[in-house]
Amino acid sequence: MALPTKHIIHQGPVLASLGGTVIAALRQKLSGKPGATPVTPGPEITTTIPPRPKDLVRDYVRHVGGDPSAYRKVIPAHLFPQWGFPLAAQTLKGLPYPLARVLNGGCRMEINEPLPAGKPLRVRVRLEDIDDNGRRAVLKQRVITGTDDCPDALVSYLYAIVPLGSKGKDKPKGPKKKKKEPKRVPARAREIAYWRIPADAGLAFAMLTGDFNPVHWVRPYARMFGFRSTILHGFSTMARAVEGLQRTAFAGSIRELKTFDVQFTKPLILPAKVGLYVDDDHLYVGDAPGGSAYLVGGFTRR
Repeated sequence: MALPTKHIIHQGPVLASLGGTVIAALRQKLSGKPGATPVTPGPEITTTIPPRPKDLVRDYVRHVGGDPSAYRKVIPAHLFPQWGFPLAAQTLKGLPYPLARVLNGGCRMEINEPLPAGKPLRVRVRLEDIDDNGRRAVLKQRVITGTDDCPDALVSYLYAIVPLGSKGKDKPKGPKKKKKEPKRVPARAREIAYWRIPADAGLAFAMLTGDFNPVHWVRPYARMFGFRSTILHGFSTMARAVEGLQRTAFAGSIRELKTFDVQFTKPLILPAKVGLYVDDDHLYVGDAPGGSAYLVGGFTRR
C-alpha cells in the first residue's frame, strides 16, 4: 500500500499540539523553573470536531488490518487519538515534568455506543491523576467522545509515563530492587493472527493520525534514543490488535467489543513479524508463545 500522504492535510491540530509540547518543554528547560504540580482532576476542556473524512477512515482501517466495509456508518473507536491528542496535550501545559521524554504506557477504552460516521463529535478531556514516585510520573488523562444523543459513547483513558531518574541523595538506601521480569506471551496462548509489518508502517500511521514523533519514522532519531531502528506507535499496535480480535474471535463483528485495556510493554522495532495471541479474555502481541510481549491487555464482550 502506498503511503497515505494525502491525509497529512487533516492532521493540523495534532501537529500543532505536538509542536506546542516541544516548545513548552524547551522553554521550561531554558528557564530552569519547573512548573507547579496541579490539583487533579483538572478542569475539563471541551470542543466539537467536524465529521471525520470518509477516505481517511477507510484508509486508516485498511492500514491497521480492518475491513473498511464494516465501518460505512461508524468510526472505529481506536481512532480516538487522532482527535483526542490535541486537547489532551493542552491538559499537560505547565506540568513540572520533562514532557519531551514522555512514553505511551497504555490506554483503556470503554465503548458504550458506536461513534456515528458523518456527524460532528463532542470531545471532553481532562487530566485525571498524577502518580509520581520520584523515578517516574504516570499521567492519567480521560478523553470522552460522543454526540448529542450519546455524550459518553466512548470513554478512553491515556497513561503517559515520564521517566524522572533517581533523586540522588533522596534515593532510599537498602537492597537493590530486583529487575522486573519482561512481559511474555503465555505458553498456552492461541495465535489468531500473524502480521508482517513493513519498515514504513510508522510513517504511514503518522500520516493517518498526525502523530509525527520522529522516533516512529526517522531512523537516525530513533537510534539516538537507543533503538536500532524506528519503533511502531503503541496505538498502531493496539488498533491492529482490536481489528485482529474482531476479524477472528468476533467473526467480523465490530459491535461486540465492550472494553479494551492495554499496556505497551516493549518497543516494537520495525520492520517486524509478530503474532496476536489470546488466552481467555487476555490478549498479547508478541514473537511467539513464551516469547517477548510488546502489548498485553484484556477485553470484555457485550
